[in-house]
Amino acid sequence: MTLDVDRSDSAYRRWLKEAVRKVQADANRSADTHLLRFPLPERWGIDLYLKDESTHPTGSLKHRLARSLFLYALCNGWIRPDRPVIEASSGSTAVSEAYFAKLIGVPFIAVMPRTTSPEKIRLIQFHGGQCHFVDDSRKMYEESARLATDTGGHYMDQFTYAERATDWRGNNNIAESIFRQLELERFPEPAWIVATAGTGGTSATLARYVHYTQRDTRICVADPENSCFFEGWTTGDPDVTCDCGSRIEGIGRPRMEPSFVPGAVDRMMKVPDAASVAAVRALEGAIGRKAGGSTGTGLWSALKIVAEMVAEGRQGSVVTLLCDPGDRYLDKYYSDTWLAEQGLHIGPYSAAIDSLLATGVWTD
Repeated sequence: MTLDVDRSDSAYRRWLKEAVRKVQADANRSADTHLLRFPLPERWGIDLYLKDESTHPTGSLKHRLARSLFLYALCNGWIRPDRPVIEASSGSTAVSEAYFAKLIGVPFIAVMPRTTSPEKIRLIQFHGGQCHFVDDSRKMYEESARLATDTGGHYMDQFTYAERATDWRGNNNIAESIFRQLELERFPEPAWIVATAGTGGTSATLARYVHYTQRDTRICVADPENSCFFEGWTTGDPDVTCDCGSRIEGIGRPRMEPSFVPGAVDRMMKVPDAASVAAVRALEGAIGRKAGGSTGTGLWSALKIVAEMVAEGRQGSVVTLLCDPGDRYLDKYYSDTWLAEQGLHIGPYSAAIDSLLATGVWTD
């Protein structure tokens, strides 16, 4: 006897088609983000670029990720009408996911540390999301899963699905966009692309695309203090953990996340938080733009690579990311009071950047 169970639901399929259309339409009407130049002495023959992801509709690199995660979850049948989407996030991903949840008409709950910046909380709520706070950032995962069970909603789990939700072979992902925008530059294939890691999805996409398109570009991941990615990568230990949360919002994790792909990465740097703040303030002096602390972490590492190229007499280009705008962090990375409270002394790191740009010598 043939057993036959048909669970097809015409009303749900109509809703699903419309939800997917809305998310794809958002991408279709969004222009690509800019590739900005950081001014370096012409005599070096080195070009440093920042991929400005702050110009997305929700103001950060995470807009790309949130779109991919929603499409992935929708097409897997995980998101259902009127049921909440829940995410563990320190801020920017939650802002972007709140935007897409509102776009398709489902509730959104962000599970986040109480230390998340007030501006990010405001933006999540502006897009219709709710904020659910935890005192220990390491508890975000289990609290998100619990809320999903209790509400019948879907835990998006960016830290597991970021690397698989993005089409790393192309489809205008961030890597394809960078290389297309560099085509008419004097060094169209960068020596290095520097990324930072929250989920690890961006570094995985960049590295996979470089390998897939058979380029010589290397991928460097910059990791902040209070994060375990660097230790896990250098030791090969997937179980390494960190006891406290990162002060650089959006990057750094207390555990090795499933979306971080160590084997795809060529190099990692452990960047002091004070150096990240010094770099992001130097960026404002160089191009007149404030950016978040994660941008500073990547920029510090990119400048170190530039210094190595100068010392070795090599010409070429380096790319890093401008992840989100600095107006979300005026009370943190642009506040001398906050720096003093945190015991962060940026003077030596600011001096190192000034010395590099003036003399070509790295003094860190």
